[in-house]
Amino acid sequence: MVDELLWYIPNEAEAGHRGDDTVEGHNSLPRLATLAQGVEDAGWGGALIGTGWRRPDTFTVGTALAAATTTFQPLIAIRPGYWQPGHFAASAATLDHLSGGRVLVNVVSGQDHQAEYGDDEGDQTQRYARTKEFMRLVRRLWTEESVTHHGENYHVEDASIALRPVVREGRPHPRLYFGGASDAAARVGATEADVQLFWGEPLEGVAERIATLRGLETELERDLPPLQFGLRITTVVRETREEAWAEAEARVERMAKRPAEFARDPRRDQAYGQQRLVDLAARGDVLDECLYVAPARHGGGGAGSTWLVGSAEDVAKALGRYGDLGITHFILSDTPYEREVERIGRLLLPRLR
Repeated sequence: MVDELLWYIPNEAEAGHRGDDTVEGHNSLPRLATLAQGVEDAGWGGALIGTGWRRPDTFTVGTALAAATTTFQPLIAIRPGYWQPGHFAASAATLDHLSGGRVLVNVVSGQDHQAEYGDDEGDQTQRYARTKEFMRLVRRLWTEESVTHHGENYHVEDASIALRPVVREGRPHPRLYFGGASDAAARVGATEADVQLFWGEPLEGVAERIATLRGLETELERDLPPLQFGLRITTVVRETREEAWAEAEARVERMAKRPAEFARDPRRDQAYGQQRLVDLAARGDVLDECLYVAPARHGGGGAGSTWLVGSAEDVAKALGRYGDLGITHFILSDTPYEREVERIGRLLLPRLR
């Protein structure tokens, strides 16, 4: 069963994200609105919008794109520390109300440039402890009339928000997506997230992580509905397998000749989940039939580290194998974004549905 099929909108201050060919006005409102409308027209449910201190503000972009569309769901990536829970809960509830219940939220807790916006980053344990408290408090503010909370990081007294999120069957509030592969992240995801996101690891690695999270749900006495799982990955899809692999291999050749994506922000390759992807390249170029891991060797970065490559049938079968493990949310992308949102939507989405 597939719960959500989402695309990706880069939200970058600099042009050329992962080979995207739009330069002039690449992050202008007309271009971003065109991308969101293309997502809607191609049949996707919405799109993840990237976040980071040195990127345009994600919530602002998500609000603008919700206003420019009718069914598009912005999956808005946010960071505790940049946001206070009360402020975020009220802002997200307002946007959800105005958009008719279309907001999705991706909570990010990895290292960033926190000191640049006045936040004390702390160590990994502190970051994830704060994230856990943040997520629980936001959820309470969305669903309870009066909230009093005295925790290690946040204190509120008799708090309430004026506008509540839209409530539908199975949806008491905007869905909370969460990522992170470290032990600390797993404990937060197992207790506080609605959907735990994975990058494109081999099937055995994803199965192992799902089993770990299921065990933690029991061990830590999760008091929410069962955790769901999602996959964020690049998909290189063409009419034929041969065309797709020729394109993918040519891209990796070009990547090998230029600075790695991490060169712009060396902190990113320190993440535990990113290191797992880099380590895959030592096992060969292709795993699980069509999981291309060579991009990680050349600093592809994040969801650009591993790609599913092939015909629509090949990639649909590969995604189906992740589905067999329990993945029900998929966030896919390729560049150039305008062209690929239509191509992959046309070739792949009908097979996934």
